[in-house]
Amino acid sequence: MGRRHEAAEVKEMLSASRLVTLTGVGGVGKTRLALRVADEARRAFPDGVWLAELAELDNPALLAQGLTEALEIRDHSPRPALDVLVDHLRDRQALIVLDNCEHLLEECARLADRLLRAAPGLRLLATSRQALGTAGEQSLAVPTLGLPDLEGPRPTLATLARCDAIRLFTERAAAIVPGFQLTEDNRDAIELICRRLDGIPLGIEIAVVRLRALSVQQLLDRLDDRFRLLTTGSRTVLPRHQTLRALIDWSYELCTERERLLWARVSVFAGSLDLDAAEAVCSGEGIDRAEILDLVTELVDKSVLLREDHRTAVRYRMLDTLRSYGRERLAAAGEEDVRLRRHRDYYRGLAADARAALFGPAQVQWFARLQLEHANLRTALEGSLTEPGQTGRGLEMAADLLYHWITSYYLGEGRRWLDQALALCTEPTAARARALWTDSWLAVIQSDTDAAAAMLEESRSIGTRLGLDPVLAYTALYSGMVAMYRGETWSAIALYEEAVTRHRATGDPVGLTLALIRLSLAHSFIGDSPRAIALGEESLAVCDAYGEGWHRAYTMMALGMDVWRQGDTARAAALEKDSLTFNRSLDDPLGVAVNLEVLAWIAATDRDHTRAAGLLGALRTIWHAIGAPHSGYGHLVHYHEECEATVRRALSKAAFNTAFKRGARLSYTEALVYALENELPSEEPAVGGRPSPLTPRESEIAQLVAQGLSNKEIASSLVIAQRTAEGHIEHILSKLGFTSRAQVAVWVAEGHRTAEADGQHPPEDPA
Repeated sequence: MGRRHEAAEVKEMLSASRLVTLTGVGGVGKTRLALRVADEARRAFPDGVWLAELAELDNPALLAQGLTEALEIRDHSPRPALDVLVDHLRDRQALIVLDNCEHLLEECARLADRLLRAAPGLRLLATSRQALGTAGEQSLAVPTLGLPDLEGPRPTLATLARCDAIRLFTERAAAIVPGFQLTEDNRDAIELICRRLDGIPLGIEIAVVRLRALSVQQLLDRLDDRFRLLTTGSRTVLPRHQTLRALIDWSYELCTERERLLWARVSVFAGSLDLDAAEAVCSGEGIDRAEILDLVTELVDKSVLLREDHRTAVRYRMLDTLRSYGRERLAAAGEEDVRLRRHRDYYRGLAADARAALFGPAQVQWFARLQLEHANLRTALEGSLTEPGQTGRGLEMAADLLYHWITSYYLGEGRRWLDQALALCTEPTAARARALWTDSWLAVIQSDTDAAAAMLEESRSIGTRLGLDPVLAYTALYSGMVAMYRGETWSAIALYEEAVTRHRATGDPVGLTLALIRLSLAHSFIGDSPRAIALGEESLAVCDAYGEGWHRAYTMMALGMDVWRQGDTARAAALEKDSLTFNRSLDDPLGVAVNLEVLAWIAATDRDHTRAAGLLGALRTIWHAIGAPHSGYGHLVHYHEECEATVRRALSKAAFNTAFKRGARLSYTEALVYALENELPSEEPAVGGRPSPLTPRESEIAQLVAQGLSNKEIASSLVIAQRTAEGHIEHILSKLGFTSRAQVAVWVAEGHRTAEADGQHPPEDPA
């Protein structure tokens, strides 16, 4: 849909300014333009182009956390999210699209300023109803879609069809009414409709939906009636925000009473929702539960709800403009508090159901579902912890989501929710005791063992006072982890033994398996292989009895470690790769990192020192991304150090550094392929056996020179200043010993490999 001129203008602005904000009324197409520019500019950003959708984020305090999720950063350290972002972006060349900033304007401005100061290779492209107002920002008021010039001659049908607004109308109309075309008979009505709607894309898309029941002329007549009422007959043009509002009003009024109710009630959801949630939250008081499916279908047909197909389910999303409108209607009807409570209670129940189904065949599906529902879970938690009388339920919900926090991007956020809830709920209850040991595991993963120990001491005290056997079982388990981390192996074994005994007595398979895995690792560490193997096999039996996969993968990791210590490297590698395959499917970076550790030790034992060095390099990148090296497995550092020392002795310094750096350059996906298949990505020598003398950026520019692009065109394509492009070309000519661009073109055409083709990629984030 058009916008070529605007896209080029935005790219030119990005080459001159590191922060560009697209402004304009809702529905004008800011997001679509930003995404188009981002897609076209990908080649200019070797460390990626990322989209952060902020519309579903209502709490300003979670802005930095939301951005870490958008960038897929899985940092397990206790550092503030903003510090994690700064560290992650400091040396990267990346573009981040901050979409829908208007409700977090000041916070987005402060965040942008901090990130741009710390990361010189970063560019930000924001969309907002108004500019952020920071130093160095350039803003572009996104115009509405182009319309024919009223002063010029009457355009031909072909010329009219190329007009952006007319093109959008006809494309959307053809999708709704098969065979629809722009003709001499309907051209005037279509043009007038687009003019009535000021060329606002969202307005056009909403209006076109009415062609299911109306002709083009009937649609125009009804728009005229609608706008005439608002202008009371005057010839004054409606402001654009009123134009869109009037159209949404009309769409709302054309809905049935039940459709209007559902539109308003769905507005309480953050992000997307599924049919089960709609039925639970939106039914009652005018809508029967059985009617929800048909009403959802009608709202999808009217483009009020957008359908999203996911691997396991269909979900629905509402555009932010329509969601805000629905929320106004909900408040006006006096229903907002009721529906927010229904929403909160539904997601608290969902968290509890997920915890109950944790240990079984549906485990992975639950993990995936909770990730899709994260924005709604966050809203429910916030509502619980801010409403008087509900904080205790919020504490329980935060604890119920333990495995959501540790198997996703949200470990740091989970700990903050638990800390906040514990600060609000200070009574020594069973719920507080459970939240304390839950929070302690997150602290252990973050290597914050002092905080974990303090929480466990209080949890144990409450459990003892109230006679809570499950609490005492878990406090023993996590206290054992703290002791193991501190090098107190025998104390850890005693605590793990206590945890096994208590979990057997309470009949908790989750706690029992966790305790068996840790006890197996501890016995392996002291050299008691028969006991370690027996404990691991018992853990496998428990997992298999329940059809469970994740704890089973960790059990195989523990067994592989002991089998390696016994010298059976082939079987150990098979166990670790089986474990790694599951951890990769779950996208669990901590489990993956431990698997790669053991595979590196196995390679060193097998005297495959180059492979071991490559895996050690990949591990450095992965552990750095996690933010807490060997988190929860601190006692394994000894094996890691022994492995590295062995490999360094076996290889020359140059050979070790080459293999290590090559491993460190691997992306997360490439590292997993290498670990599973023993093969690195190809690094064939350049023509003549010599590597390219050019850097990745110079190689990219050489390719563009060969395509005949001018300096200005290269600068625009790569979103850099023209003088920067000229400087790169001077370096290319100097390195290659050439005096003309034609020589560069011939050099590329002859098949000389570029640095990019030789695998000289900048490091990528493994998360």
